[in-house]
Amino acid sequence: MAKTKITIPEILETKTNGKKFKMITVYDYPMANLVDRSAAELILVGDSLGMVIQGHDGTIPVNIEDILYHLKLVRRGAPNTFVVGDMPFMSYQINRDEAIRNAGTLLKAGADCVKMEGGSKIADTVKAVVDAGVPVMGHIGLTPQTAAMMGGFKVQGKNAEAAEKLLQDAIAIDNAGVFAMVLECMPAGLCKLITERVKCATISVGGGKDCNGHNLNAYDLVGIFDKFVPKFVKQYAQMGPQMVEVFDTWCKEIDDGTFPEEKHCFTINDENLKRLY
Repeated sequence: MAKTKITIPEILETKTNGKKFKMITVYDYPMANLVDRSAAELILVGDSLGMVIQGHDGTIPVNIEDILYHLKLVRRGAPNTFVVGDMPFMSYQINRDEAIRNAGTLLKAGADCVKMEGGSKIADTVKAVVDAGVPVMGHIGLTPQTAAMMGGFKVQGKNAEAAEKLLQDAIAIDNAGVFAMVLECMPAGLCKLITERVKCATISVGGGKDCNGHNLNAYDLVGIFDKFVPKFVKQYAQMGPQMVEVFDTWCKEIDDGTFPEEKHCFTINDENLKRLY
């Protein structure tokens, strides 16, 4: 029996009932369909597709059209899973009207909510999008769209001043109306404190055990993407090398004549074939 899509009130209930919700990042129909058949409640169509799918070194090249394309594929593959559409770089920073318009476009394409990176500086924009009727998931800590300003992909909030800034960022976007927020690459103790201080649900990406939910990328979980493996990733399989082995075996069988076998071929009646000679 198909699972029932989780709702925002049910996500918020994890603040009190102790349950942990799970979000997996995917970008296409077959992967989304596999997640839809799993116990994971949410899918993130992330701008990380810039690295995982497009081969870039970061997320900056990703535009709204890229997200829309992959979002539609994922929605088709996962009708029973809550889908989060990432707001890519410069799709919400220019002005509030454009942020609302782009967020609405993602919802029309099948997203159940949008995700926006940033803290206090974007709180007013977050509020405007929420007030327009679009559910927003926040994202603080390591924010890949502004990673260059942070000195690269590094842990955030390690000293007292930085930790205080992240706490204030969390409170700001919580007050702006996000129903959940991603806490990425932050000390576990700080994530625990933020989880206790905010009304919304928190999602750990390298943020320890005390958040209300967890998120990892499917390509990391199964060991397909190995350009780099963050410390917070646990690979449950090494499917990348296995896939290369399958490709090589197929090539070898073509060379030695063992593929295709008769069962892989279509036939024609001998009398019909004779007429062609």
